[in-house]
Amino acid sequence: MKPIYLDYNATTPVDPRVADAMLPYLKDHFGNPSSSHEFGVITKQAVETAREQISKLLGCAPGEIIFTSSGSESNNFAIKGIAGARRDQGSHLITSSVEHPAVLEVCRYLEGRGFALTLLPVDAFGQVTPADVEQAITPETLLISVMHANNEVGTIQPIREISDIAHRHGVLVHSDCAQSIGKVPVDVNELGVDLLSVAGHKLYAPKGVGALYVRSGLNLEKLIHGAGHELNRRAGTENVLGIVGLGKAAELITNETAGAHARVKKLRDDLERNLLEHIPGIRINGHPEQRLPNTLSVSFPGMKANELLGKLTTVAASAGAACHNNDIKVSAVLKAMGVPLEFAMGTLRFSVGRFTTAEDIRRASDEIVAAVNNGKV
Repeated sequence: MKPIYLDYNATTPVDPRVADAMLPYLKDHFGNPSSSHEFGVITKQAVETAREQISKLLGCAPGEIIFTSSGSESNNFAIKGIAGARRDQGSHLITSSVEHPAVLEVCRYLEGRGFALTLLPVDAFGQVTPADVEQAITPETLLISVMHANNEVGTIQPIREISDIAHRHGVLVHSDCAQSIGKVPVDVNELGVDLLSVAGHKLYAPKGVGALYVRSGLNLEKLIHGAGHELNRRAGTENVLGIVGLGKAAELITNETAGAHARVKKLRDDLERNLLEHIPGIRINGHPEQRLPNTLSVSFPGMKANELLGKLTTVAASAGAACHNNDIKVSAVLKAMGVPLEFAMGTLRFSVGRFTTAEDIRRASDEIVAAVNNGKV
């Protein structure tokens, strides 16, 4: 039986239209974008077209987009870049307790090198309170980095409010938008951010490519040194194939209708309703309204996530806890939200996407219910 993919927050398949756009740059257009001959001119134009496609999606100028190898590199470049360029202006960073490791680990790295770090708490829904942000700011604060939407529970953060508070104090704001782009509107001006990270493989582009928005006039210390690629901000010959794919993926999202988002939300809601109707005592994690339309975090009390996943023979999902030799490691996100251990240890994340069908949801619902109820649907 065909497997059912409900792990779109982990990675997305490459959209066939993205693959078609990339193919000529795999087969025919191989030139180095830095070369002045025709082979290089063709690939240089492809890179600049992609830059325009991404800038249109995010509502910024093309020159504010830097291509990277991943969302993780974009996060590293944003945070380390500001910390290095502005070290003489302060040494305090603020982030949230529910960030992806690609942000948290960067901040902890800098903490180990003399920077002060404040981890903001979240409420039971996984949301940062803007008042806590303002209270955490000091005269030494350089940067606040808070993700737009959480990868595990889908909660959307009040980035605009955070940005307004930060800017009143002269503090810069970075947001990891890897999970939100393509699921909810993401516009740099509406969010009010100074830096924003993009991950290609979260939005139907290939792995190995990302982008970083850097507000015009903002200087970053280089993360990768070498020749003057990417507006002399990131050395390394551009990954033309991946960049073309990322640009096309951005164009597809820009042209998507509201109906596409509504369709995904209905699929998620149908799955949620089916599980609530047939499995008593489960808990839905994340904000009930300010949540990604495709994300469903469910806690099954008294169960172990990895064992439950093992029973799902055709459904692909992610666990919110890992259990090894009776040692239960609950995710930092669920801990920060205060989810009780009996629920946290049995948490699964289901995330639907562009290619999920109503039949997928029906079959997945039946299999999940049967697995939880010991084979009795």
